[in-house]
Amino acid sequence: MQPNKLLRVAKWEVTKNAGGVDKRTIVVMALSLVAMGAVAAIAVSGGTGAGMDDGIYRIGVDESSPYYDVAANDSTFGVREPDPAAIERRQQELLYRGTQLQSVPQTAKERAALAELRDSTAQYNDRTLARDDNQTAAFPVSVTLIYEQQSGSSQFDPRSGGNGGESGSESSDSDRTSTGDSGDSSGTSGTGGATASGVGNGGTAGGSGANLGAIGARLTGDVQGGTPSDISPPFPFESLVLAFLYIVPMNFVIQAYGSSMLSERLNRRGELLLVTPASRGDIIGGKTLPYLAGAVGVAALITAALRFGNIAPAGSYVAVLAVVPLVVLFLSATFCGAMFARSFKELTFVTVTITVTLTSYAFVPAIFTDVTPIALISPLTLVVMDLTGQPIGLSSFVFSTAPPLLTGLVLFGLGAGLYREEDMFTQRPIPLKVLDALAGGITGRRSALKMSVVLLPLVIVAELAAIAFLFVLDSVSLNVFGTNQSLGIVLVLGVIVVIEEVAKSLHVYAGYEHARYERTLRSALGVGALSGLGFFIGEKGLLIARLSDLESLPIGEAALQGATLPAGLPLWVAGLLFLLPLALHTVTAAISSVGASRGRRAYVTALTVAIVVHFAYNFAVVSTLV
Repeated sequence: MQPNKLLRVAKWEVTKNAGGVDKRTIVVMALSLVAMGAVAAIAVSGGTGAGMDDGIYRIGVDESSPYYDVAANDSTFGVREPDPAAIERRQQELLYRGTQLQSVPQTAKERAALAELRDSTAQYNDRTLARDDNQTAAFPVSVTLIYEQQSGSSQFDPRSGGNGGESGSESSDSDRTSTGDSGDSSGTSGTGGATASGVGNGGTAGGSGANLGAIGARLTGDVQGGTPSDISPPFPFESLVLAFLYIVPMNFVIQAYGSSMLSERLNRRGELLLVTPASRGDIIGGKTLPYLAGAVGVAALITAALRFGNIAPAGSYVAVLAVVPLVVLFLSATFCGAMFARSFKELTFVTVTITVTLTSYAFVPAIFTDVTPIALISPLTLVVMDLTGQPIGLSSFVFSTAPPLLTGLVLFGLGAGLYREEDMFTQRPIPLKVLDALAGGITGRRSALKMSVVLLPLVIVAELAAIAFLFVLDSVSLNVFGTNQSLGIVLVLGVIVVIEEVAKSLHVYAGYEHARYERTLRSALGVGALSGLGFFIGEKGLLIARLSDLESLPIGEAALQGATLPAGLPLWVAGLLFLLPLALHTVTAAISSVGASRGRRAYVTALTVAIVVHFAYNFAVVSTLV
């Protein structure tokens, strides 16, 4: 790429094209962003202010009743003069005289109003006691809950021997929550800890916390204390809000970017750029640069607003850097979609698919920032950790950002293979365009090895996403062929096998469809062997998972067993397990290659056989070693 040409194309994109977005679309996008900011502001403020349930229950109570102040301080209730006739007319739900309830709740709304009043009374009493000078008498029992990282297997895991390994029932102090008497001689409250998996490299989950209303501490994994009624399980609301703020603007950016790239094809405006001295890299990079800069700029503005608005004072440049790989991934997938689509209608379908898939990959793991190392699969977890003041190690940063960044570069490379006149202005179905993109990098038999390595980032991202979505099923026991495996492990093995076999064979099938390989048995076996060898070499890239301690989870260990070896094995067993995956990938890729050389139906049949063989091998290894 030449910087001067790249910047000239970028300037042309901003001044002449502007993504093909008209004024009406700009207004709609602006209003959507304002609405999103308003919703986020309400969520960040802890839900204070006007609400949808204000005045939903009407209570008749006079000022002499102790319940008057309770109802008056709760916006859920509308205070009225006591009137028995209003109860009969269903204009009031509750009627109190002094401390006595004069009406018997009959409807569902009346019963709900009574339950709400009881909760409000308990909260009112707690607030009143909190203002008392003698706190020891007001709250004789105090509980402190500390969320710490869980190490080892859980005592509730049926495969861990029943008592959590080394942390037995007698020594598992971190699994207990103890209470102390505030009125004892020392005057201290008892402390205890409820375990929760952290996302760091061996440290505890915690930090200064973002200032999201009054709930910041309990959401960021800090110490939570108070009376027993104050203790409640943490909900990842903070992570939800922070991830929401960063992920939504990307969807607006890719809409404009996809529209611009497709316009180059449908309106044949790209033909003018193709005849210029600029290379394809200059053109694609120049057209992408404004949208990349815009998305990163929005992320920087959000981070600055959270930092200087004292909502997340710990926010720094790390949060912005963590967003960059996601922006690249979104833009690259949209670029490929624009190169594949034949119309704006088809592009809409492709863009929606991309948005749902990538948003799920980025959003779902980040919600559970304080729950498990699974969260580090998403770079948004780094954003949440940075904004909440939690330390981020270099290994965690690399593990979260490298796979999506490399995948984005691979997708740009595949799409660039179609950025030429013979592909841009032809109308071919999306599956055929995918094969065209894969065949663009094939020049000979050795390309099978190269393509298997090149496509590995896509495989890693897909497999990590599968682990993130299926790890919740790891606690569901499933008896398969007499083995006690979890449903999550069985499902993730199946998904990973499909991903790997398709990645090893689809480019081989594309090579046969474009006459890049000879359709002979000898050629098919050779091409398949090279593809399997390339995948075996590239599969060692899954060692990146060690940076996040993903293997500490049973589902992570099962998913990565082909790339890593269990510790403590004899040397000859380790050597055998190292070579067996090579044989496996070579054999299964050769099976698929032979089928691909004989047509589409034969390829699908052979691919199915390869998947069955691969799954049987993985399941046997997992059942023996995991």
